[in-house]
Formats: sequence, structure tokens, C-alpha cells
Amino acid sequence: MKTFSAMLAATVLATIMMGCKDPAPDTKQSGTAKKPAPGQAVIQPDSPQLDQIRTESLESSLVPVGSVSAPGKVEANVNRQSHVVLPVAGRVHTVLVKIGDFVRQGQPMLTLESADIDAAVSSFQQAQASVTQAKSALAKAQMDLDRERDLFEHGAVPQKEVYNAQAVTVQAQAAVEQSQAAVEQSRRRLQILGVGTGTFGQRVTIPAPISGKVLEMSVVNGEFRNDLSAPVMTIADLSSVWVTSDVPETAIRFVKPGEPVKIDLSAYPGETFRGRVTLIGDVVDPQTRTVKVRAELANPQGKLKPEMFGNIQLAEQSEQRPTVPASAIIASDGKSLVWRETSKGVFEKVAITTGAQVGERIAVLSGLSAADRVVVDGVMLLAAR
Repeated sequence: MKTFSAMLAATVLATIMMGCKDPAPDTKQSGTAKKPAPGQAVIQPDSPQLDQIRTESLESSLVPVGSVSAPGKVEANVNRQSHVVLPVAGRVHTVLVKIGDFVRQGQPMLTLESADIDAAVSSFQQAQASVTQAKSALAKAQMDLDRERDLFEHGAVPQKEVYNAQAVTVQAQAAVEQSQAAVEQSRRRLQILGVGTGTFGQRVTIPAPISGKVLEMSVVNGEFRNDLSAPVMTIADLSSVWVTSDVPETAIRFVKPGEPVKIDLSAYPGETFRGRVTLIGDVVDPQTRTVKVRAELANPQGKLKPEMFGNIQLAEQSEQRPTVPASAIIASDGKSLVWRETSKGVFEKVAITTGAQVGERIAVLSGLSAADRVVVDGVMLLAAR
């Protein structure tokens, strides 16, 4: 009896001790769990977080890999520039504008006193007097012709006298036409000078030939000018300007007429202006081995001023390169990183070298192969693991 009680007590004690031990590990779970390596993130295949991760293969795109650029200088568009010269020699009475003023076409710029104006008025009046004399001579010649014809019909004079009278009448008619032409010529000259036909001592007003800014001036009040070839003012319409640059002959093959260009000026750091190539020079400078290239760009606000310096990007060299969305790239410690999918639920962090950005995609120069898939959505979820 005692032996049975002892055996029963031992059995109960063993059962209690077994209940106090840790349960056996779940070999099934421990067999599938993976410990992430450094720079790696693992998400279990049955985890709902895996549905928040979206991957894409690399996409090939045409991206710029180089450019042709050269120092550039802003110049006035000579097609929108005018040099003002005096129409006659004389004394400058009043200068009505100054350098930097904006003038509109037809606006008075200066007035001029000239003896040539009085001479032009005198020529007009003399031409008018010549017309009166010529018409009087024509009337007399016509009367003589009528008389000779009447005498010839009555046999009083030979027919030769009629022919002579006709010749005189024709000459008189030609004299009238010639004097009338002289009147029109004199009148036209006075119209060009902008003065009347019947008054002496008039002043000539020089109007602005175009609208624009007065860039240069070489005339003052009271000055006598007799050089009609030297400009007294220069006006430029700066709503459109040129940017010229000297491109090395080794790169000129990349520059095409009509191609868009980008201009960065020292006066406006961080701001880019855009235009188009309008001229490529026909000769190479033998000293610098460069070709002159000109671009034209709009300047509606007048920010671009002649003689400003900067850099002009004239052309881009493009190649097919693999690209990834910009959202896939992480910047860390000056490096560009992406998460590459190595297997289902396993991702590793890879450093890449990036190139130019085209739209929302960035070129990958190294670090990935064409067959790789990278995480494009859920990047921050992986970074937080």
C-alpha cells in the first residue's frame, strides 16, 4: 500500500515539473524566418505590408549625356536698330532726348536750322515760276501754230511755216512738263524734310525712325554739323536681343539652326533664359579656331542688356539609358540609393550613379542592370525597417 502511494506521488510530481517547462519551439515558424543582412529588408510573404510595396523594371529612355556650351554676350538686334543721321547740314537748335530715353516712332528728337532749307524752299518757288513761264510760252506757241495753219489754208505761207510752228509748240509743251516735274521734285524734298513750301527760316524736326531706347548720342545744342554720313544718335528696339558666342570648331557639328538654347547670365544667377539659334558662321576664326554662333531671344521686360556676359548652352548629346522614377531614389550621405528586389519579399539597398533627369525619371549610369526591379512605391516603408 505504501509502495502504491509512493508511486502515485512520483507520477504527480513528474507531471507538475513537465508543465513548468517552456513549450517546444515552433519548428515550422523558425524554419521559414529569415534574418536580414546589413542593408537588406525582408517582409514575410504573407505580410499585408508586402502589398504596399510596388516594384518596376528599369525603363530605357533618351536622356542628355553631354552639351555644347560656350561663353556668350548679349548684343542689340541690328535688325531692330537704327542710326539717326542729319538730312541737311546746319546748326542743332534743340536736342529733345537723352541717352537711355525710350522714344516712339515719329517722336521729335532734335530740331535743326539750315540754309539748305531756305534753298529748298527757294528751289520750289523757282520751279513754280518756271511752270508759269512755260505755260505762257506754250500758249503763245499754240496761238502761233493756229495762225500759221490759217495762213497756210489761205495760201499765204508755205507748209514749212506750219511745221516750224508745230515744232515750237511741242518744245513748249515739253518745257511745261519738265518744269512741273521740277516742282514735284522740290515739293517732295520739302515733304521729306518736314517743312512747308512758302516760308523761309523754318527749322527741321528730326523724328525717331523706330521705337526703342536711345543707346548712343553724339550731338549737343548749338553744334554745327556738316557730316551727313556720321550718325548723331543710335536707337535700338531691345524687345528682341541677340546672344553671340564662339563655339570650338570641334563641337560645331552638334549645333543646328533653329535649335533651342539656354542662356545663363552673370547678372541673373540661377535664372535661365531661352532662345533659338538663328545664325551659324560660315568661317572659322584662324586665331581661336572657333565659329560665331548667334541666338535670338525675346526680351519683353528689358532685363537683357547689351554687353551682358554669360554662358550659352547650344546643343545636347542624347543617348538611350536606363531610367527609374525619381520617387525610387533615396539621398543619403551624399549618395543616391534604391531598393532592389532580389526575391519575393527580399530587398537590398544599392548605391547608384545618376545622370540627367527627363521629366519624372532619372537616368542610371551605374549600379543596376537592365533586368533589375526596383521599389518605386513604399520606399519609406522599407527604410523604416
